[in-house]
Amino acid sequence: MSSSELRITQGDHMAIFGFGKRRFSDLDEQEILALAISAEEDDGRIYQTYADMLRERYPASAAVFDEMAEEENTHRRWLIELHREKFGERIPLIRRENVSGFFERRPVWLTKHLPLETIRKEALVMEAQSRRFYIQASKLTTDAKVRKLLGDLAEAEGGHLSLAHRLGLTHLPSDVKAEENEAAHRLFILQYVQPGLVGLMDGSVSTLAPLFAAAFATHSTWETFLVGIAASIGAGISMGFAEALSDDGALSGRGSPWIRGIVSGAMTMIGGLGHALPYLIPDFWWATGLAAVLVVIELWAISWIRWKYMDTPFLRAAFQIVVGGALVFATGILIGSA
Repeated sequence: MSSSELRITQGDHMAIFGFGKRRFSDLDEQEILALAISAEEDDGRIYQTYADMLRERYPASAAVFDEMAEEENTHRRWLIELHREKFGERIPLIRRENVSGFFERRPVWLTKHLPLETIRKEALVMEAQSRRFYIQASKLTTDAKVRKLLGDLAEAEGGHLSLAHRLGLTHLPSDVKAEENEAAHRLFILQYVQPGLVGLMDGSVSTLAPLFAAAFATHSTWETFLVGIAASIGAGISMGFAEALSDDGALSGRGSPWIRGIVSGAMTMIGGLGHALPYLIPDFWWATGLAAVLVVIELWAISWIRWKYMDTPFLRAAFQIVVGGALVFATGILIGSA
């Protein structure tokens, strides 16, 4: 087993517990090529899946995705040929989930019910992410041949305008402002909406159990309020640091890690404080009733954000959030009443 393979294998085991992801800047040239090969294979499969999904109703778009899948396959062959020339036949096993900050792909089963326009935009985002990867990767290499190929692939992945024309999108070469607006919108979602949503979900759901357990165990509104405040602030600090340290944003394009950390931490605190503040009311049952109403409002707000910005069907988002929140809510009451 090569040293590269050994490092990745060790990282796989540690990643199970949330540790051991490699920093992109720590990868050597062989690992960068191996990662690129894996990414091109994944993207080719995704484009082929899109083509198969759309073939019956949208044959023209399906043909474009067929072509894009073949292009990814061509890129994969180029990368394998260069790896064979530089490092031999054995390619280290390294996946996108092994690398900190590496862009993720939406699971294909989540795209089955998306509108065609959303799938088209998803393809543009994939191309932009791949281009960013090759640009960053080329900066880490010193071998002229490797650097040239990575640069060529960055140019190939950067064909946004031709891709837009082929997919029938509204981007036109003259419509620079619209293109910049869409790029800014994507950054807004990645830097603010996504970490804020994760924080709001964590704060709204994870603090339910300790809050209502304390409420039904003590029947003291002030003590319950203190537990809620402590849980909210503690969760906010934890989520903020976790978000800030998880990804420096250079490869994923998610922007400043500290902005994301502040957003995630603040929304976590807000999510927890929403149903803790009612316990400033001295009457226990009035406070508990108001807190329960606010929990319902918070969960529906989360469902709406997921539907609005994350392309999740509203009923599915509502079902997932409400069921999860109800289970945590019931757990807190049962423990507090024991």
